[in-house]
Amino acid sequence: MAKLNFRKLGEGEPLIIMHGLYGSSDNWVSIARELMTNFSVYIIDMRNHGASPHLPDHNYQVMTNDLIEFMNENEIYSSIILGHSMGGKVAMFFTAMNPERVKKLVIVDISPRSYNLEKGDNQVTHHEQILDGLSSINLANIENRVQVDDALAQTIESQRIRQFLLKNLRRNRDGSYHWKINIDVLKQNLPSVLIGLEDEKEELNIYSNPTLFIKGENSDYINTTDEKMIKEYFSKSKIITINNASHWVHAEKPDEFIKAVKEFVLT
Repeated sequence: MAKLNFRKLGEGEPLIIMHGLYGSSDNWVSIARELMTNFSVYIIDMRNHGASPHLPDHNYQVMTNDLIEFMNENEIYSSIILGHSMGGKVAMFFTAMNPERVKKLVIVDISPRSYNLEKGDNQVTHHEQILDGLSSINLANIENRVQVDDALAQTIESQRIRQFLLKNLRRNRDGSYHWKINIDVLKQNLPSVLIGLEDEKEELNIYSNPTLFIKGENSDYINTTDEKMIKEYFSKSKIITINNASHWVHAEKPDEFIKAVKEFVLT
């Protein structure tokens, strides 16, 4: 298990936020500030991300264990949990194994199912391209961030995605650079990140407390065929769509996102 880096904002009932792949707690500070008037908001750096430890294992079992340890150390027995993408999958696995420790659940733009090429899921190729692009850069030869952006542009066309990834680039005191994310381990463990609840060998509980799935209209991470599985595992779930938003719903449409989350967690 990893001792996760986190920051806490506000006072009140606990609300834990977990970021997605290549993200960090930094990405969620503005959202946390909107929620801190009603909650003690804990925003976590997942293992191999942000300022949390770099470790050789990266799968939902170890990340679920990390969350259990985090909650125990911070004396949080049960909490509202919000997770985006990979963090949403951690939240789903954790909830299905420990339903009594989750008061309400918010899942942001991720399905409980697995993603694979056989099903035609382009997310697999997308993440492979990102990790190939990141791992191909020799930071020892880099003098500035523009050079990294230019190198990433060879494999990642979207400037928005490149700018998101570049938030993980940090300058050392000697002027050299390093990545906050553990690229090699994430690349080796990508298949484990893309699995779904149906791949879990242990029997999972059906979660019967309120659950909100938030989907970006322009994202293909949740589709209509996923709704049946969502209802099977999360019996009191509802899915809402935020218009003109992609996978990074909270960053692109923060006002609509905050409104949806507040209406759900405060009722």
